[in-house]
Amino acid sequence: MTDTVAPEPTPEQAALIARVRRMMLIAGLTSALAVAVVLIAVGYRLYRGEGSPGAATTDIIATLPKGARIVATAVAGERLVLTLDIGGVTEIRTFDARTLKPAGKLKFVNEP
Repeated sequence: MTDTVAPEPTPEQAALIARVRRMMLIAGLTSALAVAVVLIAVGYRLYRGEGSPGAATTDIIATLPKGARIVATAVAGERLVLTLDIGGVTEIRTFDARTLKPAGKLKFVNEP
């Protein structure tokens, strides 16, 4: 078997090879930087995350007035909204979605 020997590149070929190597180095560094940014963003979100709203470990009991019934429920941003009918009077109660603590109460009554 004979070994083939590659001829020495011409100055133009050497310049082209150097240019391609430089472009590959730039592309590799850009890719590495992009992967690092994504990993940092994911790590930040995991570290800063406060858990999901459904991660409450204790049962919470909300007491309604006698004769009250729940008309509607909704989620508005970080709030859980309950619409109640209490003996013909409409009342809206809001709770924090993460902690389920009461956040506010709005009562609607008819003018006399």
